[in-house]
Amino acid sequence: MALDVLIVSPHPDDAEISTGGTILKCRAEGLKVGVLDLTDGEPTPFGSREIRARETAAATSILQLDWRGNLGLPNRSLEATLENRRALASVFREQRPKVIFGPYWEDVHPDHTAASQLVDAARFWSKLSRTDLPGEAYWPPHLFHFWSIHLRIHPKPAFVLDISPHIDAKMQAVACYESQFSTGRTPTFPTPLDDIRDRARYWGWSIHRAYGEAFACREEIHPNSLTALL
Repeated sequence: MALDVLIVSPHPDDAEISTGGTILKCRAEGLKVGVLDLTDGEPTPFGSREIRARETAAATSILQLDWRGNLGLPNRSLEATLENRRALASVFREQRPKVIFGPYWEDVHPDHTAASQLVDAARFWSKLSRTDLPGEAYWPPHLFHFWSIHLRIHPKPAFVLDISPHIDAKMQAVACYESQFSTGRTPTFPTPLDDIRDRARYWGWSIHRAYGEAFACREEIHPNSLTALL
């Protein structure tokens, strides 16, 4: 099954935090959407592999994903190695997404910057011929980058997607990760969930909409006609 959209997420919950509304919007438009988590996200102070697996399954159900996988790479020590590049390129060749969303290249979390480098390199390797990589050579035509919550920077996005009708479902998907956002944390304003929703409100404000999600792109974006902007 070829995917229209694939989000490469360093940890379970990164896709929901940064692209949850986009996932829901794409699914509502009939697009096939998948998420590839690079790690299981553990250890964390209040989580476990079993807890995170249950939380991920609950969030996946809300997002109505067509596919979700996990490369099983090590949390906290993710590296853009040749072995990991090969594993990710193999997924690209298998799933053949038209659009990839990966982490932004600047962040304080080493896993996120490593994941960004890994996506770039694996995308290139995915198109190679005369290789022992499984599947047929494939060049994913579009790569966009999402921001994390770790580094509070304000780069100018290439575009902001209106996710207004999907904000509540996005927040429900994020809230599935209770071990990361509720357990053992003080319930005073602003909570991490408040921050995630408010950031979506900010990006919505920037495009005269209620809620939005922002994305970067190293290349120029080429709509086929002006109707795409109307």
